[in-house]
Amino acid sequence: MSVLEMLAESVISGNANRAEELTLTALGEGTEPSEILNKGLIAAMDIVGVKFRNNEFYVPEMLVAARAMKAGIKVLRPKLVETGVKPIGRFVIGTVKGDLHDIGKNLVSMMMEGAGFEVIDLGVDVAAEKFVAAIREHKPQVVGLSALLTTTMLNMKDAISAFEAADVRDQIKVVIGGAPVTPQYAEEIHADGYAADAASAVDLVKGLLPA
Repeated sequence: MSVLEMLAESVISGNANRAEELTLTALGEGTEPSEILNKGLIAAMDIVGVKFRNNEFYVPEMLVAARAMKAGIKVLRPKLVETGVKPIGRFVIGTVKGDLHDIGKNLVSMMMEGAGFEVIDLGVDVAAEKFVAAIREHKPQVVGLSALLTTTMLNMKDAISAFEAADVRDQIKVVIGGAPVTPQYAEEIHADGYAADAASAVDLVKGLLPA
């Protein structure tokens, strides 16, 4: 088994220490950082996403796999910057104002990073103005709004209204998710898409990127 195959296996099994070691080993052997990213880390997270969709993996398994992927990314990131490897897109995410839940958001952030995106995670209880400021500063292609409460879900609509008022709405795609959120609600508030879980969020966002 090659080092990159072993790296992918370590991510899928959620072994963060081994993922870090094998990323260092691959770099030491002269493997291109982009190849380690694509054939080791991203390939592993693709498999994790498939296993999740097939009900072979659940949230705990996804979380430990994503943490292992992050351990590899941490080693790799400076090398990717050095070699000029560009992320496939930029994604801003946060849990909307009034909501302090972050497990789902964190999982989406890690899965997006594992898919090759640059992720700007604004945290929880994020006011609409903070999203607007992040859009202006980071110029993402896609913004993700998360909510776990029916009451805070209404703040997704306020955020989108704020994007319109600030004249940034036409610069981005907006995706929403969280326990009470539905595809119908996404349509109602004029979001560009809804994802039921972290794996489908990755597919959704990739599909919204310009060709």
